[in-house]
Amino acid sequence: MNAESLQNRPVRALSAAAVALALFATAACSGEESQEAGEASGEDTLIQVASHTTPMTAVVEAAAEVAEAEGYTIELVQVSDNVQYNRLLADGEVDANFAQHEPYMQAYNEANDAELAVVDPIYNARVGFYSQDYESLDEIPEGSQIALPNDASNEGRALAILADQGLITLPEGIGFEATLADVEENPKNIEWVQVDLLNLTSAYEEDGIAAVFNYPTYIGSLGLTPEDAIAVEENVDERFAISLVANEADLDSEKIQVLEDAMTSDEVRDFLVEEHDATLTPAF
Repeated sequence: MNAESLQNRPVRALSAAAVALALFATAACSGEESQEAGEASGEDTLIQVASHTTPMTAVVEAAAEVAEAEGYTIELVQVSDNVQYNRLLADGEVDANFAQHEPYMQAYNEANDAELAVVDPIYNARVGFYSQDYESLDEIPEGSQIALPNDASNEGRALAILADQGLITLPEGIGFEATLADVEENPKNIEWVQVDLLNLTSAYEEDGIAAVFNYPTYIGSLGLTPEDAIAVEENVDERFAISLVANEADLDSEKIQVLEDAMTSDEVRDFLVEEHDATLTPAF
């Protein structure tokens, strides 16, 4: 090895080290940028949906599988009552909720100065009256107690069923807007017991309650289905479909469009029909 080679050797080694260091720095920087981009992308494609109980929560999870193929993540935010899901949505803490029908949502809007809106109806629940002691409304003795939901929207729906069955008379054309004050004839002198929707299942088991209005979602905890009801809703008003709800200002956003497509997909329809045919019917 000549003197020139020895002189140039450290220079070449230093150059290689410098190149390696530069490549490492570039890779590290690129990695950080990719991570930041990924986090940003993940945040942009995360859709949070508040819901309460089955089958609503199961529908959200079924829709999540559909949205995943589009690069979006639908995250279920499960709550424990019929108040939280609207509070979370109105406060902007979730993107949407799936737990209610339009009349219930409108009542929340009016009471809380909120601007929630229906994105799409998803399914109609088969509601009706249940009894431990009687097989029809005709069998219920005079002076019996019947439990109704204490919120206006569901109260009107329950009274409409009783009117259709001939147990009471309501003003012509009042439909689902009726309240107890609108009952014109009550020939059996039924005593009305108003109960929170979530407590109607407990009321079913109470002595002295002849019949209870309920949703299959709640009465199902006792192993009962609409097949066990002594009276079921015959004239379904589509306003009572359990619906996907978002803030009105977000209806045209990409997230809500993706969520709507997933919730009204063939996969979700098939899930409703195959898994919950006894308790509901698709509304889309």
